[in-house]
Amino acid sequence: MENQFLIEELVSKVLTELERLNYSNNTISGYRSFYKKVIKFAEEKDEVYFSESLGRLFLEETYNLTIDYFKEAMPQRLKSHIRKIRVLGDFQLHGVIIRRIIKKPEYIKPPQFEKELTAYEKECEMNEYSKRGLRTRMQRLYFFIDYLDNRKVKKSNDITAEIISDYVKTIYKYHEKSIASILTTLRVYLRFLYFNKCTNEDLSLIVPKQKKYYYPSIPTVWKKEDVIRMLNTIDRGNPTGKRDYAILILVAKLGMRVGDIKSLKLSNLNWHSKTIEVTQEKTKNIVTYPILNDIGWALIDYLKNGRPISDSPFVFIRMQAPFDAFGKNANLYNIITKYTRLSGISVENKKRGMHSLRHTLASTLLEQGTPLPVISEILGHISSASTNIYLNTSIEGLMKCSIDPDEVFKND
Repeated sequence: MENQFLIEELVSKVLTELERLNYSNNTISGYRSFYKKVIKFAEEKDEVYFSESLGRLFLEETYNLTIDYFKEAMPQRLKSHIRKIRVLGDFQLHGVIIRRIIKKPEYIKPPQFEKELTAYEKECEMNEYSKRGLRTRMQRLYFFIDYLDNRKVKKSNDITAEIISDYVKTIYKYHEKSIASILTTLRVYLRFLYFNKCTNEDLSLIVPKQKKYYYPSIPTVWKKEDVIRMLNTIDRGNPTGKRDYAILILVAKLGMRVGDIKSLKLSNLNWHSKTIEVTQEKTKNIVTYPILNDIGWALIDYLKNGRPISDSPFVFIRMQAPFDAFGKNANLYNIITKYTRLSGISVENKKRGMHSLRHTLASTLLEQGTPLPVISEILGHISSASTNIYLNTSIEGLMKCSIDPDEVFKND
């Protein structure tokens, strides 16, 4: 049961505890200012004690926050306000300030579809879908499952063409690439249900097909001098800098994907042949990269002088205990943004994640006259169609493809 403190007393205890925990003066001042508003709000509501319901009402009326922040993702602009309210509730309940990271709970499968969904997920894993790809596929599918649940569908065999049609109408406002992905996911799942005798009819044939053109977005590329400037910003005198430099140079010079860097093991480094041999996470193809001189010395510097002592078989690990591999969903975006900011490079609303360094490498190779099939092999693309998009980033390359009108008329 909650300890009932007068709200002024509770706020005083929380501020005292923040001081004891060595929170900065600026942070404590922010809490104090925020709690003054809460106390005034409570007086207006004739409340003398704090409660979770009072906290929620304060956030709703003051900041127009109507979601259940215990279950839903918190809006970025209101995270600090929600945190301050939760600190009051936590302290009243537990007598301590709990430091925690709130994550959105995992999807709860409706019981009438749980068996089929679990079986489908296992089949996808057996087909060796990448973890990231499977996660995206299942997230798309869950929207459809929730729609069925809201329509009071009791079992998979009760799905009808009318229901599928109604669901498709709900996604028509999406971008056509999103629509295509959703329809494909839906079609594959319904085919799975039919082959596994969960439905009497192959409903995948009912899902409409979309006529669309292949026009991938033009990738973001860096200027050569900006890449050098960003790499030179890294403080290679400390262990974290040694690790980050080795990671970034592998992407910038070899075009390795983040997933392959995260899964890179010490056994993949062949120092005798000066090569790195990995099985790509995305394509499952075996790719061999050369250990160039600067890459080799960066790896040696990190492994000898930067990498924490650990039994982990992975090359790149966390720099804080536990010294283990990066998380399965880590995209290492914070690494590149850190040094982009430190180097003062203007982002200009462009995507400057790790993948943009792969794009830059491809565009640089293209400008040097490297054939597209060779670039495809370097980047580990299964199809050269994936590499063709880099033609859009090379103005010089496009100029070479232009037609000279004089030559046309001369040969007419």
